[in-house]
Amino acid sequence: MSGGEHDFGAFVATRATSLLRVAYLACGDKTEAEDLLQAALERTYRNWDRVACHDNPEPYVRRVIINAAISRARRRAIFSIIPMYSPPETPARASDPDLLHVLMEALRALPPRQRAVIVLRYWEDLTEAQTAEVLGCAVGTVKSQASKAMAKLRSALGREPLEGAIKDAHA
Repeated sequence: MSGGEHDFGAFVATRATSLLRVAYLACGDKTEAEDLLQAALERTYRNWDRVACHDNPEPYVRRVIINAAISRARRRAIFSIIPMYSPPETPARASDPDLLHVLMEALRALPPRQRAVIVLRYWEDLTEAQTAEVLGCAVGTVKSQASKAMAKLRSALGREPLEGAIKDAHA
């Protein structure tokens, strides 16, 4: 194995799990997340000489994953086939074992761009500037998309369960 291949292999070995989590949260489906990650790593490998010259190639791979997830959602006209989430009669408690499932359903109902912002900001703990860089947009766009997405999530889940779910997701 050459030095570049070794570097790429080391990068994949150390960051694949984190990148798979980003892919899963971006699309909401395990199989599709694996496909997204595979395609992103393939593209990264083809451009490794250019990508590896930066200090950290992970933002490049995240951006490829997010852009691919958004493109796939558009191609499939996913907006017309996503079932609308009906909130439960009583709000779920933060300690409810099914809360993560409910949160994932609400996350899947968001438009792809808003979902990407929520995943990068709150699951990956990126700053607004880092999220804007990954998505290739302005910081103001990240702020407005996050605000709209959080409003939709609060509406679907109720305020208390959302705050607890975000904290529990990091645990």
